Amino acid sequence: MSDPWDGSGGQAARSRTAQVPGPRMSHKSGDVPLPGGRAASRAGSRSRGGGRSGHRSRPVRRGRRVLKIMAICLSVLVLVTAGAGWWFYEHLNGNIHSLSLDGKGGTEKADAFGRTPINILVMGSDGRTSKADCKLGGGCSKTGVQTGSNADVQMVVHISADRSNATVMSIPRDTMTKVPACKDSESGQSTTGYYGQINSALQYGPACQVATVHQLTGIPIDHFVKLDFSGVVKMSDAVGGVSVCVNADVYDTYSHLKLSRGTHTLKGVAALEFVRSRHGFGDGSDLGRTISQHIFLSAMIRKFKSAGTLTDPTAVYDLANAATKALTVDDGLGSVKKLISLADDVNKVPSKRMTFTTMQTAPDPANDDRVVVGSGAKTLFATIADDQSLTTGSGKKSAAASATAKATATAPAVPASQIAVTVENGTPITGRASAVADALTSKGFSTGTSTANAPSPSATTTLTYGSGQEAEGKTVAKALGLSGSHLKQGSGTGLTLVIGSDWPSGSSFPGGASTSAPADAKAAVSNAHAQTADQAKTCAKVSPYKTVALNGVPMTPSQAYAAAKGKPDSDE
Repeated sequence: MSDPWDGSGGQAARSRTAQVPGPRMSHKSGDVPLPGGRAASRAGSRSRGGGRSGHRSRPVRRGRRVLKIMAICLSVLVLVTAGAGWWFYEHLNGNIHSLSLDGKGGTEKADAFGRTPINILVMGSDGRTSKADCKLGGGCSKTGVQTGSNADVQMVVHISADRSNATVMSIPRDTMTKVPACKDSESGQSTTGYYGQINSALQYGPACQVATVHQLTGIPIDHFVKLDFSGVVKMSDAVGGVSVCVNADVYDTYSHLKLSRGTHTLKGVAALEFVRSRHGFGDGSDLGRTISQHIFLSAMIRKFKSAGTLTDPTAVYDLANAATKALTVDDGLGSVKKLISLADDVNKVPSKRMTFTTMQTAPDPANDDRVVVGSGAKTLFATIADDQSLTTGSGKKSAAASATAKATATAPAVPASQIAVTVENGTPITGRASAVADALTSKGFSTGTSTANAPSPSATTTLTYGSGQEAEGKTVAKALGLSGSHLKQGSGTGLTLVIGSDWPSGSSFPGGASTSAPADAKAAVSNAHAQTADQAKTCAKVSPYKTVALNGVPMTPSQAYAAAKGKPDSDE
């Protein structure tokens, strides 16, 4: 087998290694012996008048010069490449805008193996806070560029502790709830708290929106990601478009989405029109919009995971550059390294085990245009807070989801989120009341749960409930592993838990029952429009109602499509 480095330089190198001395010759041409091969050819050429016959060839020095030049070029290339990589990294880090959560979202608990779930609140802002967003969102003709914004899209993204499954739960923007006292760290705008539409909490900063969702659901929120109109456009362009399907012709005269029946690849403004369309799908309300958004996000996730997207350097650069420019995140995600780690965690979850749901709602008795938390929502909250999967390893419904929803029939009249407990420390151990109170709120009990020192030391733990509150007392006892012997009815109102010396540590009573029974998965997804991210053939259902208007005439989105023949489709 020949040496790949064969050649005049290689032969010279081997001669030096062998250290075979040669005769000392004068520099006269007649004294130079003629070697064979290429050297002979060169020598013959010189003797015939070609070249410089008075000088001896020096292949060794020429080889050294070539290697030296190659080494210099390689060094320069390495330095330039490393510099470009460092510039790119710093460039992306400089794109990121991050804010502190200030501990507003609670804290996740690790599982038995020390692994921790991840809960992220993804927010889509309706803010017209730049000229670009004014142009995309409209509505700035009279007000100009605005300062405040609402969270018209809210999704709690839960990634399980073992990274085997994920749940994405949308919360409709029209949900009425209690907004806690908040202050925006950037604008300084503050509120002492109020009852109102959940999306309005973003006016007091992303941390306030996180606190509001945490209070409503009892789910600890570790992180947030916020993007605006421009962000949707940039992200959809960066992935080369997102493929979606509609089951009928649709023209939403409000979001301007216009598509014929079938599958379309949406980029830029067309993608924004699709995710913003509220009148085009379902019943024309925000509930229908959450379902079409799930279809869009599922398609985007499949695109991320597809071969070619993450292996194409240009696509990766465009995606990373767009993402870091488009997103506002919390400090815990405020670097390229942390965002890459999050992307890796998401990538570990198979598409068939990513479940998209919408929080169950009921009409608001005080306002037909608003909704409140509906039946089954508390169970859905509990499945997420307890890190329960809504699918099996095969992606099918879990055994719990296939069973009868017994938990719904036997559930207490008052959900955990509406039960507040006064936890008193009757031990000499500092912090016991706080530890147990934190455990209760992390399980979804009311954030109105408070702590205090017991009036006197207590040897035994007792849970006292007021008249008519036995069911609430049993719910608390079950969550903490307390037996019926610890329960007693008092003469006052409310629930008071006195921690005795028989409970010196931990958030579950020693030797007690399981801290909480698993939530019923079927009840959790009942009326929650659940679907998994691998369902590529799912089409968004166009509204059959007269939810849009063209030239002042109410009509269905399909009728509007037929009537607007002169307007090009969004993907043209």
